[in-house]
Amino acid sequence: MGAVCAAAVLGLVTGCSSGGGGLASSPTSASASGTGTGGAPADVRVAGTLTEDLESPWGVAALPGGDLLVASRDERTITRVDAKTGKKTQVGEVPGVVPGGEGGLLGLAVRDGRVYAYFTAESDNRIVRMPYGGGSADRLGAPEVVLSGIPKGNVHNGGRIAFGPDGMLYAGTGERGETGLAQSLESLGGKILRMTPEGKPAPGNPFPGSPVYSYGHRNVQGLAWDGDGRLWAAEFGQNTWDELNLIQPGRNYGWPKVEGSSDVSDFVNPVAQWKTDEASPSGIAYAEGAIWMAGLRGERLWRIPLAGAERAGEPEAFLVEEYGRLRTVLAAGDGRLWLTTSETDSRGTPGPGDDKILRLEVR
Repeated sequence: MGAVCAAAVLGLVTGCSSGGGGLASSPTSASASGTGTGGAPADVRVAGTLTEDLESPWGVAALPGGDLLVASRDERTITRVDAKTGKKTQVGEVPGVVPGGEGGLLGLAVRDGRVYAYFTAESDNRIVRMPYGGGSADRLGAPEVVLSGIPKGNVHNGGRIAFGPDGMLYAGTGERGETGLAQSLESLGGKILRMTPEGKPAPGNPFPGSPVYSYGHRNVQGLAWDGDGRLWAAEFGQNTWDELNLIQPGRNYGWPKVEGSSDVSDFVNPVAQWKTDEASPSGIAYAEGAIWMAGLRGERLWRIPLAGAERAGEPEAFLVEEYGRLRTVLAAGDGRLWLTTSETDSRGTPGPGDDKILRLEVR
């Protein structure tokens, strides 16, 4: 299993499903707005729609064998989706979730027979884990709190969680609109956090006794590792620049003092940046030598080719305004991606079948 697979979702799960299959829609292909590495045009083919009529889908995690778990932000539920047939089975409602604004039931990850969920509660954002057997025991068990005290707000709740190649749990958080929290090492807001599966600060963290791994973030919603184990993160800008960052432990990414690139040596500059109306990124995944980034306001899928720790070429845009707002992208192995739409999140314009999970083939 490549590092991307573990990164995209979890430890015991590969995140690289072998299941494919679409249910509906004729295959279509989208050409890039630029060119890939070596000057060759890249291509993404929408091979089909796996399932549809999902309500406010947010987090997605792959199970052994390739089936998907999908979190409904506003309904508080987790649904299992068969990766071959698209059949949906609700496996439970997560107690304690208080949806509102951008908050609710957000990121998912799976490890050692447990489902981890990041959600907005009455007083904070928190991470819990629940036993999940699958098969004949296809129901969630009672939640156990892993980490609490992440600042909540009507906006900027972060929410993406993923297990890294090191077996540690990572979480992207937001500063709830209170910008100063991003620079405060006493707050869990506006950070990337790294912890053990039990929620303790991970060994080797840059700030002893703290789960804080990096800081100076506005609202992190995308986490992925490349094939060499480097951590990448996507982040919402305010009015000027959205960012893709290469994450270095203990470093400051600048918010709210800077947005996008700057000449301030104390801050890490993004590897790529976009005008906010072209991106507003949420989920990211690593596949086929590139980071793939789902855009909400931008209504497009971005490909950022990499050469080690650097960008290998200009970002390329796919599916521009074809499927509306795009929330989560997940590597599925063998040049395939899962991609969820996000038209039912109160900011979209839902059409027939929204929201959907699309099956993409990268060529």
